[in-house]
Amino acid sequence: MYLRKREEMKSTSEAMPSGASRLTFTPMGGLARTAVSCAIGVMALGACAQAPVLKLSRTISLGSAGKFDHLAIDLAGNRLFVAATGNHSVEVIDLKTDKVQQSITGLGKPHGLAWVGGSLYVADGTLKELQVYSGAPLALAGKIKLSDDADDMVYDAPSHLLFVGHGGSDAANPARVAVVDTSNFSLVANLPVATHPEALEIDPATERVFVNVADAGEVVVIDAKTKAIAAHWKLTKAADNVPLVFDGAQHRLYIACRTPGTLIAVDTTTGKEVTSIASAGGADDLFFDEALHRIYLISGAGEVDPYQVDDSLAIHALPVLHTAAGAKTALFVQDQNLLYVGVPGVGAHPAEVRVYSTAASGAK
Repeated sequence: MYLRKREEMKSTSEAMPSGASRLTFTPMGGLARTAVSCAIGVMALGACAQAPVLKLSRTISLGSAGKFDHLAIDLAGNRLFVAATGNHSVEVIDLKTDKVQQSITGLGKPHGLAWVGGSLYVADGTLKELQVYSGAPLALAGKIKLSDDADDMVYDAPSHLLFVGHGGSDAANPARVAVVDTSNFSLVANLPVATHPEALEIDPATERVFVNVADAGEVVVIDAKTKAIAAHWKLTKAADNVPLVFDGAQHRLYIACRTPGTLIAVDTTTGKEVTSIASAGGADDLFFDEALHRIYLISGAGEVDPYQVDDSLAIHALPVLHTAAGAKTALFVQDQNLLYVGVPGVGAHPAEVRVYSTAASGAK
């Protein structure tokens, strides 16, 4: 997934100069652009000179693990799971020692990961399967056949259902969202969508699953209680919508598009676009920091683009943090106030996971 990139930025560089900022669309304002001020509410313009809102806490070396896709975490066990697509494996990292505890090998192209109920679920795009691993060490406990490019997934705790996007390459592999009952590991529904599902999110309060269907330029809404598609929300501000993230407190769905690079806010009570702001064109991952009301956009250019959501729900660009070329996927863990960014190995430089803390957490 997420093969398209915009041009690579300079790797391992520092924050953008104090005077630099992205251009923004005015809310609902089409292509008219105005320069972004870093002022949030009554903050002084001098805040633009502040350091990045994410600070490098530590780096976890993974040797020759290659490229990465999604990540997941076992908070109770203090373990991080990394889909090492370039190594055809899932790397299990002990966060107490920052060492690889186990490497689950023999995979095709692992994409989506989910840690649910003491088991690890892996969507493998090449093997066309959803696999589940349990025990200590983790061992294959079952698999469900899907179609090509089995990808992102999201879990609905009340129903014990796991929603997995897959397919869409051709007529023989139609685009679907698989609905899997994790209590008995069975496929209970396979919902058709127009094109490959890129990313999934959930509103736990209403048990609605939001699916980014990028090539169709729409968000599909699934009712987890009925296991049926409830709505199609067409996007008008931009296309190629890849990652998305949900803010339950404000009923906002934030969607990052690539054509052109745009971050869109959708009101989930109406399904309407309410605000948009220009963003990096190679968006791959997106996260929402509930404590700080911030959005973290991970770009295929190798950067983290933070945005502040103010009390009026307007979105403001914050200083860009450059990571490394090819660092396009990540995982934000709210309970830790940490952002884990996968950095692929290039040449003699080993693959690694860079761990960034929010300015508020001060985590080390």
